[in-house]
Amino acid sequence: MTATVKSSPLGLTVLVLLHHRPLHPYGIQQLLKRWGKVHVVNVGQRAGLYRTIERLQAGGLIAVRQTERDQLYPERTVYEVTDEGRAVTRDWLEQMLAVPKAEFPVFPAALSNMLMLSPAEVLPILERRAARLADRRAELERQTADAEVGLPRITLIENEYLLAVLGAEERWLQGVMSDLRDGSLTWSAEMLAAFQEASEPTSDE
Repeated sequence: MTATVKSSPLGLTVLVLLHHRPLHPYGIQQLLKRWGKVHVVNVGQRAGLYRTIERLQAGGLIAVRQTERDQLYPERTVYEVTDEGRAVTRDWLEQMLAVPKAEFPVFPAALSNMLMLSPAEVLPILERRAARLADRRAELERQTADAEVGLPRITLIENEYLLAVLGAEERWLQGVMSDLRDGSLTWSAEMLAAFQEASEPTSDE
């Protein structure tokens, strides 16, 4: 049955949270926010969390523990991880840690098509990205510092990684923008057309 359940960052995180104690979806969402997991899993829409929970339940990885009824809140279904879910959690975690996955983020795709714009058009666009990256890094540093009091390093290890990645991208981006400013990185429609013509095979080949 578990073969039909595809691993995902949110699915793994839900399973890990349920290892600690049974929870209802709202409790899961609140813990994700409180523990800063929103930086590494997409919980922007509650519907996505409910769909993930449905998939995990259909695959036998979690089960209904009980239904809570309270006059102050709507009926809430509490879930717990199953024995099968515990085994799958470990397998997913080992795979995600050990095996680099071929992912296709939007920024490299945009870079590969950047030649559609001119260098003069690209520079201010990348400057806007650099400013947003700096803001994001500063916010993540602030949140990490606020959460660090008394917490073991392992509980914030994903923030450490994200900050390293952000820093690396910022340094690379600054280098590219510098090259655009001094003209060492440049292109034109004529240059690209000449390159394409030169790289096309001749009729004799």
